[in-house]
Amino acid sequence: MDSKKLEILMTAADLGSFTKASEVVGYTQSGLTHMMDVLEREIGFPLLQRSHSGIQLTEQGAQLMPAIREFLQANANLENQIRTVAEKKAEVIRIAAYASIAMHWMPEILYRFRRLCPEVNVDLRMVDHALEPFELLERGQTDVIFASRQNYTCCDWIPLYNERMYAILPKDYPLENRSKFPLEEFAGQEFLMPYGRFDIDVKAALEPVGIRLDAKISRVDDETVIRMVGRGLGVSMMTELMIRGRTDDVLCVPVTPTAIRELGMGTHVRKKESSSVQKLKDCVLDFIHEYSSSYSGVPTAR
Repeated sequence: MDSKKLEILMTAADLGSFTKASEVVGYTQSGLTHMMDVLEREIGFPLLQRSHSGIQLTEQGAQLMPAIREFLQANANLENQIRTVAEKKAEVIRIAAYASIAMHWMPEILYRFRRLCPEVNVDLRMVDHALEPFELLERGQTDVIFASRQNYTCCDWIPLYNERMYAILPKDYPLENRSKFPLEEFAGQEFLMPYGRFDIDVKAALEPVGIRLDAKISRVDDETVIRMVGRGLGVSMMTELMIRGRTDDVLCVPVTPTAIRELGMGTHVRKKESSSVQKLKDCVLDFIHEYSSSYSGVPTAR
C-alpha cells in the first residue's frame, strides 16, 4: 500500500477539502483528485464522498481511518529509526604504522582501546616506507600515524619512545669481547641497507661521525636482511623493534656513539580530533609508560 496516497487521504479528510489539502501536500487539486481515484480503485470501494460543500469520508472510509492513521504512524516511526541507525554509523579510526610498531605495539594498544570504545572500528594499515605515514596523513587518508620523527609540518607530533640502534653482524664477527660496536667500523664493509627509506635514520646516525658506507639497498624485508647477514653476506644496522625476536642467527650489538630514532604518534594539525581519537591517544601513552618501564631492549647476542 502506497503510504503517500494514504497520507493525502487522511489530510483531505481532516481538512474536508481537496483545495485545502492540495495547498498542504503540494499537489494540484486535479492531481490530488486523480490520486484519490486511483487509491479507491486499488482498495475496491469508495473512501470519500464529494459534494459542493467539500469532501467527507464514506462509511467504509471512516471504518478504515483508525487503521490508516496507525499504519502511517508506524511507517513514520520506521523511517525515523532508519535515519537514526544511518546517522549512528560506527566511527572508523584509520591508523598507519610501521610494520615493526604494528607487530609489537599495536595488538596491545588496540586491545586496550577496544575495551574503552567497543563501538569504534579501527582500520590498521601497516607500512614499510619511512615517509609513507606522513604522506598519507598529509593527503587526509589516515587519522593517526605511528612512525619515526620526520620533517612534515602537517603533523602534530607526540614523542613516544627513543629506540636504540644496533649493529647486525655475522655470528663469527671478531667483536673481541666488546659490548658495543663503533660506528666507524662500518666503513669499508659491505653494508646491507634495510629498505623503505630506513637509510634516512642510518645516515642521521652516521653523518656526525663522517662515515661513508659501501651500502647496497635491499628490496627485501628486515627478516631477510638479517638472514643475509647471518650467512655472512654483509653487515647492517637496525633498531630494536625491527630485530626483536629475530636475533638467533646474528650478533646484535648497540652502536657507539649511541644512536636512536624517535618513535612517536602523529595526527593532522588542522583536523579536529574526535573523543575516540583522544581516548586512543590516552591508551597509547599508558601503554608506552608501562613499556618503557618494563622493556629492557634487545638482548645482545654473543
